[in-house]
Amino acid sequence: MDVGQLTERMAGWIAEEYKAVIFSDTDPVGYALFKREPDSIYLRQLFIRRDKRRLGLGRHAFGVLRSQIWPSDVRLTVEVLCSNVGATAFWRSVGFKDYFLALEIDPVRP
Repeated sequence: MDVGQLTERMAGWIAEEYKAVIFSDTDPVGYALFKREPDSIYLRQLFIRRDKRRLGLGRHAFGVLRSQIWPSDVRLTVEVLCSNVGATAFWRSVGFKDYFLALEIDPVRP
């Protein structure tokens, strides 16, 4: 997707059911996109700029979400691709544990 398509997609999410939080120091460094579900909060994206990664900002951003944005008595869910080893390690390091594994088979093309 190009920047215009990404902008349109993000605007649609925010206009409908998602909320966004932007994290910044002097410039924006990342954002979180999440929605409240009946029994949980679903975190769709936690993004930190590539040039700001590995500095503890993702951990700090998640801590802000937990302590200042989200109620402490709700379940949190996030989805991670199995191939994204770094993201899986990050989420486990902030307290998430494995809950389920979805499997799929690509369709057979004639």
